Amino acid sequence: MQAQSGLMGMLLPLGVFVVIFYFLIIRPQKKRQRKLEEMIASIRRGDQVVTAGGFIGVVTEVKDDSFILEIAPGVKAKILKASIQMKKHDSDVAAPEESGKPDA
Repeated sequence: MQAQSGLMGMLLPLGVFVVIFYFLIIRPQKKRQRKLEEMIASIRRGDQVVTAGGFIGVVTEVKDDSFILEIAPGVKAKILKASIQMKKHDSDVAAPEESGKPDA
């Protein structure tokens, strides 16, 4: 009887630790990864994206494992899909005159 309670006393904290570890680290990371994969799958020709290296470009061609980005007029680069950091939306590219200052 003593051996069983000793074993449960050792396994219970370990089980609690595993559950806490799952909810605080593993589950949020899986959510972020799924969201990133969905964002990469939604990228189409003409979308503006930001790479992990900080380049901002417009997607001109979508391939199986990469994108062709135009990062400057006439400058194209082949970028792996895994290196895309984010997709810029129309609201992210606001017009510069919308700074909130009144016209003088």
